[in-house]
Amino acid sequence: MSIFALKNNQPKAGGGEGMRIGYDAKRAVRNMTGLGNYSRLVIESVAQRFPSHSLRLYAPDTRENPRLAPILEMPNVELVLPAGDGLMAKGALWRSFGITRQLRADGIDLYHGLSNELPLNIARSGIPSVVTVHDLIYRRLPECYSIPDRLLYDFKYRASCKAADRVIAISRRTANDITELYGIDPEKIDIVYQGCAEAFKHPASRHALASAREKYRLPARYIIQVGTIEKRKNLELTVKALAALPRDVELVVVGGDRGYLGCVRKIARANGTLPRIHVISNVAFSELPALYQMSSAVAYPSRYEGFGIPVLEGLESNRPVIAGKGSCLEEAGGEAAFYVDPDSPREMAEALKAALTDGPQLVSRLAIGKRHASRFSNSEIASRLEAVYEKTIRQKY
Repeated sequence: MSIFALKNNQPKAGGGEGMRIGYDAKRAVRNMTGLGNYSRLVIESVAQRFPSHSLRLYAPDTRENPRLAPILEMPNVELVLPAGDGLMAKGALWRSFGITRQLRADGIDLYHGLSNELPLNIARSGIPSVVTVHDLIYRRLPECYSIPDRLLYDFKYRASCKAADRVIAISRRTANDITELYGIDPEKIDIVYQGCAEAFKHPASRHALASAREKYRLPARYIIQVGTIEKRKNLELTVKALAALPRDVELVVVGGDRGYLGCVRKIARANGTLPRIHVISNVAFSELPALYQMSSAVAYPSRYEGFGIPVLEGLESNRPVIAGKGSCLEEAGGEAAFYVDPDSPREMAEALKAALTDGPQLVSRLAIGKRHASRFSNSEIASRLEAVYEKTIRQKY
């Protein structure tokens, strides 16, 4: 009999001796990128790998989300909204305090905060808890965040790390930051790397490729950089390096602007590359694999990340990847990616030229990339999470 069945002396809903897991699903419901993608990937992977578990997704509200809809159709997944009409059943107060009453009433065996946060009273509730911390970039690059945001993140995320029974870091770099900046015992931290959607692991159909090329008027030969257009992501380095590349190589940027695009365009105008840069926003997630697979190389010279999903997506798409040194991107890319100083346009240009040169070395690097990416399978992620959940329950009881 499993540890979960022993705890309550009976099997859980969903068939077999499963566990009843509660998830903070706010981001899974609301966010279409980043934390939303991670939340949905975890929920879907655990639900598929462990069908006897009952997964309850706690969200302050619901809204139409085509990415979440298939997950909610799984037989062991249920969306749960705030119960009652009082103040504690609304918004942030519910997520910070009121939710624990529902967790106890629902017989939750373990609660997992998927996006850096736990209810502030989770330790007093007696419910075993795990929190995933994605990054502490606001501490490493404070200039990229407003003072109110930094203070809020620092308070909430530090409190969650201290209250949680176990902390999951999505990379070794993030784990080290949690220990260094928040004083969390490394023995309390488990590293469970992120994965990416299955769609990136398979060739897009001819129809999908042709449709994306026509819809976005893609150039014949291009480098792709995916991510929010903000200073930290360092798009300017790719733009500066573009000037040293053959004129038939263009740059496709996929992401929403956070006020940084004007600066990038100014640089491109000065070095004569502006006509070669194509910015695309509001790309459907289902179209991203085709955009990656038609590219000649993937650029991601970010100054600091928690993991760096575009690096993994690029490797899974069988494309050469160029990433920035100094945070966790070496963990995401392993020996397959090219790594450059985030402040060196010369290094970036040299790496891009190498990535654009066909030959046996590039073929070998791409093969290494596929092997490295296979370490981040969704089934493996689910198994590692299961191990953390079991460890948490054992420590608690």
